Amino acid sequence: MRTRIKICGFTCAEDARHAAQSGADAIGLVFYPPSPRYVSLDSAKKIAAVIPPFVSRVGLFVDASVEVVRQVLHAGIVDVLQFHGNEPPDWCRQFDRPYIKAIRVQSGLNLLQCATDYADAQGLLLDAWVDGVPGGTGARFDWQMIPQKMPLPWVLSGGLSVDNVAQAIRDTRPWAVDVSSGVEQQRGVKDRMKITQFVKEVQRADN
Repeated sequence: MRTRIKICGFTCAEDARHAAQSGADAIGLVFYPPSPRYVSLDSAKKIAAVIPPFVSRVGLFVDASVEVVRQVLHAGIVDVLQFHGNEPPDWCRQFDRPYIKAIRVQSGLNLLQCATDYADAQGLLLDAWVDGVPGGTGARFDWQMIPQKMPLPWVLSGGLSVDNVAQAIRDTRPWAVDVSSGVEQQRGVKDRMKITQFVKEVQRADN
């Protein structure tokens, strides 16, 4: 099985185009104003416009209003929704659009129950719990907390980089990996060389 690759948090169209050309399967656009990777709707349109066919455009939201999500959907710039806050299942499914639910993993969390609760999600994105921060922290969680047989496809996120993604894939065998801060020059600014190398490391792990 080939490990899919999502690179999240683009603020520059040319960086997103480079990621797609390098082999990323999905690019993420952050519609969460407190994030250093936040993009306005106008900026998101420019980024989405350069993404080639068959590369998914994922819109990331954190406890957003229904109106904000619908505004992005109406613009026609995302294919998949990613909910990274405390959104309950009924709220996530109201948009009639494929969605991914991010789960911030911490001690005592039952991931199998999460998979049952969000059974109609395309998958779960497993990220590290950092108090007060919904994601993009570069922190890693204990991968041994992931059940061997998850009933939903799942995405490994949190603390991934060029240096550790190959081993992470070998250790956990996720459906996909998601990286943001691990391929940046600085917060909110992507490093194209790191993007290229990250994709190569994922491909190396699959061989």
